[in-house]
Amino acid sequence: MKILAVGDVHGDYLKIIDYLKNNKIDLVIVAGDITQFGPAELGEEILNEISSFEVPVLAIPGNCDPESIYGKIENSRAVNIHGKTITIKDIGICGFGGSNPTPFNTPLEFEEIEIYDEASKLIKNISNEKISLLITHAPPYGTKTDILPSGEHAGSTSIRKIIEEYQPVLNVCGHIHESRGVDKIGKTKIVNPGELSKGYGCLINIDSQKEDPVQVELIEM
Repeated sequence: MKILAVGDVHGDYLKIIDYLKNNKIDLVIVAGDITQFGPAELGEEILNEISSFEVPVLAIPGNCDPESIYGKIENSRAVNIHGKTITIKDIGICGFGGSNPTPFNTPLEFEEIEIYDEASKLIKNISNEKISLLITHAPPYGTKTDILPSGEHAGSTSIRKIIEEYQPVLNVCGHIHESRGVDKIGKTKIVNPGELSKGYGCLINIDSQKEDPVQVELIEM
């Protein structure tokens, strides 16, 4: 399976449209911040445009999306996986959007205890699948994917704890624009595709028959 993962759209989605016109993809994952603080209707419009290529699209909101984005994702042609799980063949996927608390009081922030309680329930539901993917907007704390320009780490301690405990094959995240990159926690690969609004994304190739079933490649569109 060939997956295109993107995040931090912030309303600027034209580069992914051009990419999908010219490349064959089996699944698209949108890891939050679909809009820049709304409007929620724009989020629905963007997801419908991305879904117009008859490729399944899975999406979660980011901290910069308004709370009303939930209903708009549900109304769109994409599948809302925030707080949900889905299985595609032998691949279990779960999602948790928004972020841990920030200094900016953005619309969709959750306390760390809530992130841990809710997301750990989700990942338990897919733990028996051969391949497990955890899709979050916030990156795990203390990795190459959550470093601010100041050098501080700003990711979620709860997401890191969940990864350490359950070791999903892959965590796709976003949120920290400056930390586009790939890292590992134990056996779990972590990827922050970077800002789609700047043309950044990530290709994920999954072959469950291989010893290392998930390959990740950062791309520019």
